[in-house]
Order: sequence, then structure tokens, then C-alpha cells
Amino acid sequence: MNHKRYSSKLQRLQELFLTTLLGDIPTIAFGPRLRNLGYRMIFAKMDSPIYIQNGVEFLGTGCIHIGKGVYIFKGVRIDAQGHQNNRIDLGNGVAIERNVNIGCLENTYIHIDEETFIGPDVCIAGPGDIKIGKNCMIAAHSGIYANNHNFADPMQLIKNQGVTRKGIVIEDDCWLGHGVTVLDGVTIGRGSVIGAGAVVNKDIPPFSVAVGMPARVIKSRIAKDLVTSAE
Repeated sequence: MNHKRYSSKLQRLQELFLTTLLGDIPTIAFGPRLRNLGYRMIFAKMDSPIYIQNGVEFLGTGCIHIGKGVYIFKGVRIDAQGHQNNRIDLGNGVAIERNVNIGCLENTYIHIDEETFIGPDVCIAGPGDIKIGKNCMIAAHSGIYANNHNFADPMQLIKNQGVTRKGIVIEDDCWLGHGVTVLDGVTIGRGSVIGAGAVVNKDIPPFSVAVGMPARVIKSRIAKDLVTSAE
């Protein structure tokens, strides 16, 4: 136990040293190239090439996997701390825009698959597992929250009643508009479009268009595609 604690502290010191030393080197001063070289020592996996701007914060790098061709822009915070079984995977070609916050709590797996775009100021949070598929587009100010606070007992503080953690799945080729909120326990089917400002609190079938608070399906993309192809 003492050996594990010592090893964890040593890893954290190494992480702090390298991210502090390399994290704020400007792009024009070969910052991305230096981070490519130095960060390989502390991340669980880091393919090449990748592009990480200055001002990106990483925590728990030993639980973070970054694929080839990933872009991470200024102000992003990726936090895999909290448990040794945490894991954050960024697939090949993922792009994460400014000020995105991705965070685990404990026993959390967050997977963002190939060629998916995460817009500015998006929040993706466990502790439930989150899987975002390939070629998705998540627009700015959206929130994906794989947890829900229990509040059944009015005699206890809500913060002391724990949380549920069912998990969230967003399948391939989905587009979430500006300010969409996805709540715990939801699956959004492949090829679906969620309109700006929608709150998704139940499953959305594949190839659907859904809008509103709560989100409701207003049409199917399959039917439209069939009509178009017939013409």
C-alpha cells in the first residue's frame, strides 16, 4: 500500500513538473512539438502527431490515451483523477475546441471516438461512463452529464444523498446543436440531430431529429432520405 502511494505521488510530481514546464510554451516557440516529446513520458498512451496548444490542463495523465492527429486548443481541462480505473480515450482525429472541460470522478470511462468535434465551452462529466461515437459534432456550450443527484429524503442535504450513474451513449454521426444538455441514462441513436437548446432526458432513436425541453422527436431522417432518393 505504501509503495502504491509513493508511486502515485511520484507520478503526480512528474506530471506537475512536465505540464508546468511545457504547458505554457507558446505555439510560435515550438510549443506543440515540445509537448509531443515531453508528454509521452507521463500519458498512458500518446500517438503521433498530435497538436496541443498552450494553456491546456491535464490531470491524471496516466489514465489518458490520445490518438493520432488529435487537436486540443487553449483552455481545455482534461481530468482523469480520482481512481486508478479511470480512463479517458481520445480517438484518432478528435478535435477539442477552447475551454472544454472533460472530467471523471471514480471508475469512469470516457471515450470520444475518431474524427469527432467538440465545440467551445462544452462540459463532459462522469462518474457514469460516456461513449461518443465517430464523426460526431457537439456544438458550443453543450453539456453531457452522466450523473444525477438523489434527493428523495428532504431531511438530508442533497449533496449527502449520493448520485446515480447510468452512463450515456451518443452513437456515430450525431450532431448536437448549440447548448444541448444530455442527461444520465440516455442513448442517442446513430445519425441523429438534436436541435439547439434541447434537453435530452430519454433515448432518441437512430436517424431522428429532436428538439425541445424535454427533447421530442419531430421527424425521421430516414423517411426524408427515402423521398430524396426516389426523386
